[in-house]
Amino acid sequence: MSKERARRRAVREAELARERAVRRRRVARRDHRRRLVRRITPQWRRGSAGRLARHSRAERAGIVLLTLASLILIWSLVDDLALRLVLIVLLLLVLPAIVVIALDRRT
Repeated sequence: MSKERARRRAVREAELARERAVRRRRVARRDHRRRLVRRITPQWRRGSAGRLARHSRAERAGIVLLTLASLILIWSLVDDLALRLVLIVLLLLVLPAIVVIALDRRT
């Protein structure tokens, strides 16, 4: 009887060892996959990063609204299409300098 119990216990322990090994391999594969995905995907900074984060929401809205108003004024007041396009491109090129001059907090 004790030999039979010992044999059954050995079979049970061998089965548990196989299950543990399978689980360990599965967890190792999953961790390896996660590490690969983390390495491949770009890291996004959270919080205040970038140039637009320097300005409040109201300042950004003001920048957008004034730019749109300028574009509408250029489009409605200037008749020549080539001159319109040149003025719009010029506005978009000069816009960052205008924003820095008008809203820069460094003094």
